[in-house]
Amino acid sequence: GVNWKVGKVFFQDELVYSFDLLPEDGHKMPAMINLQQYYLEETLVDACVDSGLVDLRWKHKVVGLRQDDTGVVLQVDTPDGPFALQADWVIACDGANSDVLAMAGAQFTGKYFQDRFLIADVVMKAEFPAERWFWFDPPFHRGQSVLLHKECDNVWRIDFQLGWDADPEVERQPERVIPRIRAMLGDAVDFDLEWVSIYQFACRRIDRFRYGRVLFAGDAAHQVSPFGARGANTGIQDVDNLVWKLELVLDGAAPVALLDSYDAERGVAADDNLLNSTRSTDFITPKNRGSRRFRDAVLALAAHAPFARPLINSGRLSTPTPYRDSALNTPDAEPFDGDMRPGTNCVDAPVVRAGQPGWLLEAIGDGFTVLVFGPAPDGCDGAPPACGAVRARVLVVGRDLVDAQGVLAQRYDARPGTTYLIRPDQHVAARWRSFDRAAVETALRRCLAA
Repeated sequence: GVNWKVGKVFFQDELVYSFDLLPEDGHKMPAMINLQQYYLEETLVDACVDSGLVDLRWKHKVVGLRQDDTGVVLQVDTPDGPFALQADWVIACDGANSDVLAMAGAQFTGKYFQDRFLIADVVMKAEFPAERWFWFDPPFHRGQSVLLHKECDNVWRIDFQLGWDADPEVERQPERVIPRIRAMLGDAVDFDLEWVSIYQFACRRIDRFRYGRVLFAGDAAHQVSPFGARGANTGIQDVDNLVWKLELVLDGAAPVALLDSYDAERGVAADDNLLNSTRSTDFITPKNRGSRRFRDAVLALAAHAPFARPLINSGRLSTPTPYRDSALNTPDAEPFDGDMRPGTNCVDAPVVRAGQPGWLLEAIGDGFTVLVFGPAPDGCDGAPPACGAVRARVLVVGRDLVDAQGVLAQRYDARPGTTYLIRPDQHVAARWRSFDRAAVETALRRCLAA
């Protein structure tokens, strides 16, 4: 993909604001990666095939569903005829027009926005940097907004606001699209039109993420505007939250009630994303004269008055939502500074492992982890903390990994003895100023809804 972290906002033909999504060094991952959906889907299909664990069934359509306390039966249509498929659990990831949603008796709440946008993917060798550029009321598209992003293979995505009265069938024609792009890029830039689409978007969510043994994720559970890259990213976060819980339930290591926390935590995340998405949309597409005058005043001030710049909302870029009020968290009993509160996703930091440079999130892995800032205290050696069959691996900073630059301790407000319990989805479950096995095991039990 194309890595980027800088965004620029223009009002008419003037740069009024620039932001950096990752101003600090010391992270393995870039702030954002632009990758076309077809590449992502190809990679996922290949991974499914290579795993040997996934049975991909093409040309299969779910047409019915019934469930009880023991499982789910799906009625499936195929070119060779219908059949019934039995499952212990179903994860419904069938998109914004989910058929499973209606079959399960679920429903969406929210709204569609009355505006239309044109996406044009163009192939060109332009000198633009790999940054996110957003225009309000530019001279080449008066009264509307435009977004420019770089993608792989010299593809650039341009997003034009059209307005609600635009005719989608007319506006997607090349003879309408090409002059818009030419007005933006100028006559000196050669380009080829690769793909065009007209879209309208909704901000809405399912009433609850769990219906018995059917669990909803991705667009089947929530939809937001494209401004902020919150669609696919939140779908991945849904799965990160769900799969470790479902695995523990399937293995008999946690009660079914643990899956209720999926609805609670990801419901909060959906509400957060809907709020941010709706606010962005209201700023980008003001619905009345007063809102537009306020927006334009903010943009005009921003070029010269720093206080106005945070008010600009061209799309708040996606970040994981912290589960700060989750029932799985153990509240702090001692004072900490910084942002790594229980429920927050772990921030990365450079470390040294076995003499080789590495990263904290790689070292944590995908199970329960107890991160202890050394020297190793009494009681952290020997058998790892456990709750039933679930164990938490102990990592000691200074023994198992080295914080050579001091970044890890700074980001986690750590001193000798500071201890973090980290969930399999790499969210903080609890933290203490000293290692206490009984406290860790109590917090682990709480994470399992046990």
